[in-house]
Amino acid sequence: NFSQVTEFILLGLSDTRDLQVLLFTFFLLAYVMVLLGNLLIIVTVRTESKLSSPMYFLLCNLSFIDICYTSVTSPRMLVDLLLQRKAIAFEDCIAQLFFLHFAGASEMFLLTVMAYDRYTAICKPLRYRAIMSRQVCWVLVSACWAGGFVHSIVQTLLTIQLPFCGPNTIDNYFCDVPSVIRLACTDIYVTEWLMASNSGLISLACFLVLVISYTFILVTIRVRFTEGHWKALSTCGSHVTVVTLFFVPCMFIYLQPFSTFPSNKHICMIYTVFSPVMNPLIYTLRNNEVKASMWKLWKRCR
Repeated sequence: NFSQVTEFILLGLSDTRDLQVLLFTFFLLAYVMVLLGNLLIIVTVRTESKLSSPMYFLLCNLSFIDICYTSVTSPRMLVDLLLQRKAIAFEDCIAQLFFLHFAGASEMFLLTVMAYDRYTAICKPLRYRAIMSRQVCWVLVSACWAGGFVHSIVQTLLTIQLPFCGPNTIDNYFCDVPSVIRLACTDIYVTEWLMASNSGLISLACFLVLVISYTFILVTIRVRFTEGHWKALSTCGSHVTVVTLFFVPCMFIYLQPFSTFPSNKHICMIYTVFSPVMNPLIYTLRNNEVKASMWKLWKRCR
């Protein structure tokens, strides 16, 4: 694409040495929590026969996606916090952009499927096993990954066709579409709106489906409230927390023209760092079945 830029310089979160050390410690702990927490969920669900329902199958896949998603940005960010010059090769930057959107969009679709699973369990309990069979769950999870791949391919192709021949400084701690295409030495008006309609509308559509699902759930619980519905409502409350942390910042960033707004790197921290950290905490601390299974696994391994 006639680009002359061979590398990008990431400005990161701060250029103060003491603050960089503090941030390195914090993000290292956050990354370790994501890895250990989600791996623990995966091992627990896979080894405990009581956790064989579709909800836990989808939770296991969410944990795997979270590991992939946070591993796209966190290791590179941790290394850069220890370096004075934070350079990333053009090819590595595009690869990071691709895998970030691949895992991110897949997680959006999976969260939507998890909302549909809760809607089916609460609003159609007698048909739940038939509707959410294991085969259907595999098809839905595969569709999530396929949708994430298609979305990411579109974003990547729209990016690499742009010429980069001037500035190469990215005011962020990772390569993302808004930060990268601002550096293109051509008019990006059409490209940025195509990207915004891709990422932004996907975020908005998934979020609206989630809101509709939870609305039906709340209406159903209000009509026939039982102890079982209270448990389901508690699970949905956890899900809503994750959805809010993940979708709202994404919609804020991707539903606006990229070139007219400054860098949103501090907002990006919400869905690249804090949301993956919160997932294992919310789904374990607020779920008695998962906590009991983890305790049983711990006693078995001692």
